[in-house]
Order: sequence, then C-alpha cells, then structure tokens
Amino acid sequence: MMQISWQCLAFSELDTTKLYAMMVLRQRVFIVEQDCVYLDADGADLQAHHLLAWSADGILLAYARLLPPGVKFADASFGRVVTAPEARGKGIGRLLLAQIMQVMDTLFPHQPITIGAQTYLKAFYGRVGFTAIGPEYLEDGLPHIDMRRLPALPA
Repeated sequence: MMQISWQCLAFSELDTTKLYAMMVLRQRVFIVEQDCVYLDADGADLQAHHLLAWSADGILLAYARLLPPGVKFADASFGRVVTAPEARGKGIGRLLLAQIMQVMDTLFPHQPITIGAQTYLKAFYGRVGFTAIGPEYLEDGLPHIDMRRLPALPA
C-alpha cells in the first residue's frame, strides 16, 4: 500500500507550492480530462479548508475542498474531490472519502453535510450515508445530483 501523508489547511496556510499543486490537479482532471470549461477559481477556496494527500516523494495524489455552512449550501459541504490519474485503482478515493468525513466531523461537528455530486458517484457517496435530495441537473455540462448526510445521533 502506498504511504500517504494527509494535510488539512486553511487557504491562508497554503504556501505557493501547495496551492500550485492543488490547482494543477484540479485543472488536469476537471477541465482537461473531463473536457469541462468552467471557472475553477470561484472564490470559495478562500473560505475553505483544503485536504491534501501527498505521496512519500511529495506528489499530490488526491485533494478535496471542505466548505463551512453558507458557502455553497446552507449546510457544510465539500467538493472538488479528485484523485490524480496515476494514483487511481489503488483505493485512494475511498481513503480520501474516509478522511473527508473524519475532518468534516471535526471542523463541523454534529452538522448535516450537503454536496453536489456528479451523478455517477451517487453509490460512492451513498456508502458513507449520503442520500439524493433532489432531481438530477446539469452543472457545467455534467450530470449532478444534490446529496445530503444527516449527522449521527449522539450516543
């Protein structure tokens, strides 16, 4: 199994090298690979925490943007979930999702989470408790669906 080092940083904590790696990965996958022209730098990065997964040799393997309530949805949210093409097929996406949920529970405890997921990932997010809350829609030319996860009840 590949060794992964996780970092979760506020925008102000990102140095230029980390910011550049994050933007390159997002653009490689969302704009070039998925052939989707959209404004990636949408202003939400400034309010977000950025979850970065680094290989032992300093390559960014995976990334997600974690958002407080009121930025994209009334609830806390996350997005820009991405695994580097060369790192796919190794379970890193599942590790990333587990890490996202752990960090979201720390940053925004006992709060619902709403996401706008690409429709083909509905089952992927369903594995950690997300359910569809609306009809499918097109966002930047790709089919999406809003999904929500309610907080666990206190024990």
